[in-house]
Amino acid sequence: MLPLEREGSNFSRFDFIKEIIIISDFNGLGGQIKNYYHKPKSNKKISFVQDSQSGTGGDLLHIEKKLKDENGFVLWFVDNLCAIDLKKMYKLFKEKKSSACIATRTKRKEETGFAVVEGGIIKQFKEKPVMNLPMSECLGIYILGKEVIKKIKEKSKQKQINLSYDVLENLSKKGEISAFDIGVNDWIDAESPMTLERNLKQVNKIIKQMES
Repeated sequence: MLPLEREGSNFSRFDFIKEIIIISDFNGLGGQIKNYYHKPKSNKKISFVQDSQSGTGGDLLHIEKKLKDENGFVLWFVDNLCAIDLKKMYKLFKEKKSSACIATRTKRKEETGFAVVEGGIIKQFKEKPVMNLPMSECLGIYILGKEVIKKIKEKSKQKQINLSYDVLENLSKKGEISAFDIGVNDWIDAESPMTLERNLKQVNKIIKQMES
């Protein structure tokens, strides 16, 4: 619940966000989300859409009518915890005239220690260093335009529509996707409560950044 709880509060800070739409399986564990937001915890309108298990792209068709008058919308997968500046990301999306803008990173703090080894002898330890990545890593935070919904509709006969491989990959070949580098900002894939507990110090740091 923590990432969604914090993201809901984070979205409230941005004037260009009018409404928060939560897509989940509310018949399962997602019901907890609906109960949590039963009483308003944000100054934004919050609505709920049932997940149909039709893929990361297919489920967006359920909110097509809500988006018909919008030039763009934020898609934030709930397991991403990051104090990202959505205002700057949206500005880049508009400046580049993109069909989509994806949050990326080029640096990553490793979860294990490293060692400098020479001739089989350890010369130096490096405790959980920040590494430069050979390629930009795509995070689960997007700003998407009308063109993306249009491309998803064209594939609506598919049982599963993968947003990245079925839609965004083709748009990238046309130069229609921009990348917003989060720089040195922390990011966590909050895949489970255990992950949050193991990285509690980093989680608290991100929460403070979100609140500042």
